[in-house]
Amino acid sequence: MGIIKDLLKEELENSIRIKNDYKEALKKSPGGSLIRKKIRGHKYYYLAYREGKKVKFVYKGKKLSKDCIEELKKSRHLRLKYKDLIHRLDKRIKYLRKALRGKEDA
Repeated sequence: MGIIKDLLKEELENSIRIKNDYKEALKKSPGGSLIRKKIRGHKYYYLAYREGKKVKFVYKGKKLSKDCIEELKKSRHLRLKYKDLIHRLDKRIKYLRKALRGKEDA
């Protein structure tokens, strides 16, 4: 059982390292969602994000280039992907820790 336990330990270490890498990438990517508001017939773009329980809006401009809009949308999708991967790794880490705690047969 020593070989299997060593493999489980190695997998646990890899999972923790990968999770930390995803967390760092998540911190580096800009947060929030692009919102378009129509005020008195004019369209304005804002970046909406949550700060505690409040939602904050940062004015981005009256007109945004398609590249800027696509970049913000890709950033949001990437953040969601990282959050999902971190959630899956949390489950894997919990499972591996539980498996390593188990008793070996003598």
